[in-house]
Amino acid sequence: MKFNTAIPEELKQHYNKELVFYRIALKERNLSNAWHHLERSHIIGQSYPFEHSYSHWLMLKFGLSEKNAKEVFGQIIRLIFGGWKSFIDHVPIGNTGGVNVPPMKRMPIPNDIKILFNRNEKKEN
Repeated sequence: MKFNTAIPEELKQHYNKELVFYRIALKERNLSNAWHHLERSHIIGQSYPFEHSYSHWLMLKFGLSEKNAKEVFGQIIRLIFGGWKSFIDHVPIGNTGGVNVPPMKRMPIPNDIKILFNRNEKKEN
């Protein structure tokens, strides 16, 4: 069994870049773009406990700010279970993390993120 603890540096850089784009869009009140970048941060970070949980934390805060009870409840559940599933490498790759999709549904990975993952895999081998 593989245990994930720390996100590789290149993935961390891209994860953080998505969070910067999220904050810019949120500040501009471009909510759909802000959410898009949260989903991308989730896809990049979901295999790593801290980043996965932090993406869900931001999604919870977003749901609270938008008074979206369904999102808030769903994110609380995901915060409880998501981090430890990352630690044991049991996450549905590509899942965007919002309540609009089942928590364990695998989803297609955006091409640019797929390239990033492939590049990172080659570095690990």
